[in-house]
Amino acid sequence: MSLFSEMPTDPRLAALHAWLSSLQLVDVAGARVASADASFRRYFRVDVLDQHRASLGPTLIVMDAPPERENVLGFVKVDEMLIHAGVSVPRIVATDYESGFVLMSDLGTTTYLQVLDHDNASTMYAEALEALLKFQLSSQPGVLPEYDRAFLLRELKLFPEWYIEKHRGATLSAQQSAELAAVFDAILANVTAQQQVYVHRDFHSRNLMWMDAGNPGVLDFQDALFGPVTYDAASLLRDAYIQWDEELVLDWVIRYWQQAKAAGLPVNPDIDAFYRDFEFMALQRHLKILGIFSRLRHRDGKDAYLADLPTVLDYVRKTAGRYKELKPLLRLLDALDNTAPTVGYTF
Repeated sequence: MSLFSEMPTDPRLAALHAWLSSLQLVDVAGARVASADASFRRYFRVDVLDQHRASLGPTLIVMDAPPERENVLGFVKVDEMLIHAGVSVPRIVATDYESGFVLMSDLGTTTYLQVLDHDNASTMYAEALEALLKFQLSSQPGVLPEYDRAFLLRELKLFPEWYIEKHRGATLSAQQSAELAAVFDAILANVTAQQQVYVHRDFHSRNLMWMDAGNPGVLDFQDALFGPVTYDAASLLRDAYIQWDEELVLDWVIRYWQQAKAAGLPVNPDIDAFYRDFEFMALQRHLKILGIFSRLRHRDGKDAYLADLPTVLDYVRKTAGRYKELKPLLRLLDALDNTAPTVGYTF
């Protein structure tokens, strides 16, 4: 069945069909779903017409991004920035900003998540971090919106609203709310003190593509901001979708820190302090993710992300247990689970 057989019930598909037909570049009838994500965007793969394959390749990807909900202009802007930085990203072929359609080159069907294993992980992460360094080294203030304290706090508040209240069905006491607010203050004090660079914001194994050359291909960058230098490294190495032994992650973090420092990036010059920055940044992201994954389930009916909650919670518990100012978060999680606290090291 053709994708566009659904046009009578999906006006966006009808508009997409008309736009693609007007370009006369692809076989519109053969369009099929390429992927879907946690946003309102949809992606379709289309075959390029024979007369255009030499210049465009065999297939292209079309993005359907409702303009009232998604940032198509931001996607194209950051795409150009990443190309300029030397990072492998889709090349824009055609756009319809008013409708929210983008036709772009196809980076393939294989994500990092699909091929990562213990034999290739170090090489693949080294290539991903090299690409990240290129993007970070191209950073300039005033180009992207700031990832400031207010923005970071709004993200943190997704945790009590969606994970604690909606997903767990719990109500915090006044004391618990105050303790959680103090934890948020400690996290924000750290991450807002970090130096700022360009931040992809979703630099992880599902948004990196494994290709024959130029790894990785980078996707889903339209929400990039100017923010904490450790953010994308934390997103990659403390990935919600795949977890590695802490010794391996520490080794990869140190290697990134060494390369970043040598390249002149504004990372903390002390490795212990840098690792603390990395952990606090990862914790901010993981608390946000607990909220987002819960919201996807309870507001948007997307249940699949619940399978990744245990991995994220494990990250949160381990980090909260290592720092005195974060211990109230561990007590809160224990109360939710009605479990006894674990004994661990405190830095």
